[in-house]
Order: sequence, then C-alpha cells, then structure tokens
Amino acid sequence: MTEKLKVGIIGTGNIAGNHIAAYQKNPNVELYAFCDIDEERLKNTGKKYGVTRLFTDKDEMLKLKELDAVSVCTWNSAHAPCTIAALNAGKHVLCEKPMALNAKEAEEMNAAAKKNGKLLMIGFVRRYGNDCKVLQDFINHDALGEIYYAKATYLRRNGNPGGWFGDKSRSGGGPLIDLGVHVIDLVRYLSGNPLPVSVYGATFQKLFDRKGAIGAPKYTASSATDHDICDVEDLASAMIRFDNGEVLSIEASFSLNIKNDMGQIELFGTKAGAKLSPELEIYGEDHHYLTNISFAAPTELDFCGLFENEIDHFVDCITEAASVCKSPAEDGITLMKILDAVYESARTGHEIIIG
Repeated sequence: MTEKLKVGIIGTGNIAGNHIAAYQKNPNVELYAFCDIDEERLKNTGKKYGVTRLFTDKDEMLKLKELDAVSVCTWNSAHAPCTIAALNAGKHVLCEKPMALNAKEAEEMNAAAKKNGKLLMIGFVRRYGNDCKVLQDFINHDALGEIYYAKATYLRRNGNPGGWFGDKSRSGGGPLIDLGVHVIDLVRYLSGNPLPVSVYGATFQKLFDRKGAIGAPKYTASSATDHDICDVEDLASAMIRFDNGEVLSIEASFSLNIKNDMGQIELFGTKAGAKLSPELEIYGEDHHYLTNISFAAPTELDFCGLFENEIDHFVDCITEAASVCKSPAEDGITLMKILDAVYESARTGHEIIIG
C-alpha cells in the first residue's frame, strides 16, 4: 500500500496503550487522533505519543473524513455507542472485548457494520498468542482427537481493578465479563467455534473488592479511586454445553480465598489432553504407554508481540492482505449470548437454553 491508514483511538486508558504501541510498530499505519472524556489523560496521552488531534467528543473526531479506522478502548458500556457511531461514520473498527454489555447490543453493532460495509473486529487477543498457535497446530493435525470436555479458570485472590470495572452500569458485570470472556473464547476458538446450546451458571457477591485487605491489588484501573462503586460479582462459575457435544466448565474471580492467582485451560480429547498452565503440556498414549509431551522451546503466552499480532491482522483485513478475519463480530455475538445466559441462569437458578 502507498498511503498509510489513519487510525484513531477512542478511550486512552490502560488497554489503549497496548493498541497504540502496536499501531506504532506497523509501517502501514499513522496514529492520527485520540479521543477521551478525561481531558487531562487525553492531553497526557497525546503528548506522550506525539498525537495533536485530540477530542473529548467522539462524534467530533469521527467527522475527520480522512480517518480510516478506530480502536474502541472505552469501558464496556460505551463499546456499542462508540462502535456504531464509528461504523456509521464510515470507519473500520477494532472493538475491545467484551463486544458489548449484552447480545442485543452486539447484534446492533454487527448490523451497523454490514449496513456500512465496514470491518468490525473484536479484540479476542488470546487468539493471536504463541501458545494458541502451537496448541492449534496439534489440534489441526488431530493430535487430540475429538475434544469433548474442557476446563478454564481465571482466578484472582485480590484482583478487582476498581474504577469502572466494579461498577456494573459501566462494566456489565465482574470477572465473568472481564476475565472469563478471554478463556471462554479461547476454548471455543481452539475447539473449532462450536455454538452454545445451554448454560448453567452461578455468581457470588461475598468478598466484593476487599477494600479492608492489607496490601494493594495487583490490578488497578487508570480511573480507580478510594470511593469506587463495587456492585459486580466477585466469583462466577458455569457449565456450557455446545452443539458438538463438548462441555466447558469455567470459573472466574476478582476476589477469592485461594493461595495464589490461577489461570489455565485444559482440553480433553479422545486421543490426548492438553493444558495451558501457562506452559503447554500434552498428555496422551503411544504404543499403549501413557505419555506426557513437554516442549524444548517456550510455549507460555508471550505478551511481547501479542497485541502486535492482533493489530497487524486488523490492518491486513482492512487492506485485504488477509482474506478472513480471525475474530469477527459474529464470534463476539456468540460470546455475549453465553455471558447473558450465565448471568440469567445465576439470577433464576435454572439452566438457560440458547436458541
């Protein structure tokens, strides 16, 4: 391509830094404009990265006809309105996960993308990790056989970031919609994107954000204060059944009485099982002997290059260097249907059938 893509960022909080750094490394991109409702943060971010087109109103930024694409890096409740406004303004959009507050909003976002003929890609960044690539290679060569059961955990002992993360009106929920979305999507992606058919879930509000706990949490939102609201769940658990017969057990927490934070994914197949914890291990059978496979090269998720892989793919999709988007809006809608069902099951105490 001869002319660089002009890209804007809506929301310049913590996650935006990963997008900005990745765009800077792509030779086909010009960081063109920033938007944030926090004027001080906006000015500081603009100064840090040398961007002078700064807006506190997204609609004003989107009037820039030369702007080609935007990353939406706001809190969750703003994903849908910002994305739809950008699509209607003729811009391609990379929207951070979760796609929206619910499936209805997600479907409206996808409808706007189709109406305007623009790309809407969802920030399922774990799909672009080195660990995913290695495990997917084994799965594609049928090393695991039929994957029929999976377990995913993303547990923090004291990990409510504060700020908007604990405010349900802005976040839509707690660890399920913030952390669980990563591992649920990764299991679906590795399993060939089966569709959910039913969900049984439970959520708990027992420990909240541990304001009285001595020792600062490891994760802090850029907007966190000592007076933040905390009305989200601190633990979520669910069983998700898919149309191919596979079942996924998921646990996610901000606050839980465990010794150490925990994050791992396990897939169980008819030929072998695999675990990312965080290194990849594969357990199988060879000549009737039970075998364990470990790797000489590192297989733990490497955050160096993770967002670059995602951003480069977004740019390739826009410029048609990539023929298929790896994290399309349709997958975001499916994920939102799962999250909606977990929260509804937790509310009612009953299994939810997904049509």
